[in-house]
Amino acid sequence: MSSILTDQDRPELQSLIEEMTESGFTGVTMRVHDERGEWVGSAGVRELGNSAKPPTNGYVRIGSNTKTFTAAMVLRLVAEGTIALDASAVDHLPGLGLDPRITVRMLLQHTSGVFNFTGEYYDDGTFAPGIPATTAGQEWVDNRFTTYRPEELARLALSKPARFEPGTDWSYSNTNYLLARLLIENVTGHSFAEEMQRLILGPLGLSDTVVPETSPDIPEPHTRAYYRYEDAGQERTVDVTRQNPSWISTGGDMISTTQDLHTFISALMGGRLLPAELLAEMCTPHPKAGYGLGVFVQSTGEDGGTVITHNGGMAGHAALMYSTPDGSKTLTAALNYVDDAALSMAVPFQKAAQSLVQEVFGGGRTASADTAEPGH
Repeated sequence: MSSILTDQDRPELQSLIEEMTESGFTGVTMRVHDERGEWVGSAGVRELGNSAKPPTNGYVRIGSNTKTFTAAMVLRLVAEGTIALDASAVDHLPGLGLDPRITVRMLLQHTSGVFNFTGEYYDDGTFAPGIPATTAGQEWVDNRFTTYRPEELARLALSKPARFEPGTDWSYSNTNYLLARLLIENVTGHSFAEEMQRLILGPLGLSDTVVPETSPDIPEPHTRAYYRYEDAGQERTVDVTRQNPSWISTGGDMISTTQDLHTFISALMGGRLLPAELLAEMCTPHPKAGYGLGVFVQSTGEDGGTVITHNGGMAGHAALMYSTPDGSKTLTAALNYVDDAALSMAVPFQKAAQSLVQEVFGGGRTASADTAEPGH
């Protein structure tokens, strides 16, 4: 591995993450691998009221980046001949009342139409609640150590009206990846964590990536995560670093580091996990949202460049993960912030991601950062 560059070597990168903390993030750690080597920097603080900087390779709840790991697992099983991408998912998910028209591919691409168990936002501005998620304020805080079984969440979602007919539209739904988890467990006869170890973590040596299941703990070192809500007219901020992530399940429960995220996305895009034809399927975007199978495919601007990405937020923690299509250049980051029911960090999150893509991947005046926001 090349020696790590510092903020003196690339002040423009350090300046960007410092701007992120000024926009409201508590702390940011970023890692960039490109033709100039490896750069790592941090800004802000590890916890409120303390001046210590975030650990440069600390653990973070990676939120919806979990979906990219899960999609890669399913595609590895497709490569092994265990699952067919265009087979009906109900063949592997009996007893849930799943629409037989929904295929494995539709789950991975968010084209199944199934209701989002963390709540569904409709185009007319209405919201249909699911479980008490991070948009529920004190209710979520009070329930953050509750254990939810994946089957329980799936049945809740499938008891609600579908958003659209399978395959006719696109809508981001955590339920799709919850169903992918159950499918993996049903076809292999092993737990999701065991298959993650066999298919992804073991082959890549990702020793700092964790499937926590119902454990509320996060390994040291790590930044702190916070949630802000109103109680009896008073604003309260509570430390939610410890929480039972079963409420989000495979929609976003994993823990990792910026180093492991780099190793994963560079290996995935570099062809070390999937045959070329399945990697091409993964990176073929749906026209509505630019979403492939577990990744967003985004333009970096007028030069025709592309980045493969998934970002995620998890109640006060967030992670960024970007790569060129060949895995040769990556950007990964860990963020901590104060979350709230209004998702008030969503806009700064998108603007920051857009600025980072422009700086690191170039030509990005029209780059999009419309990926999963904090809290989703």
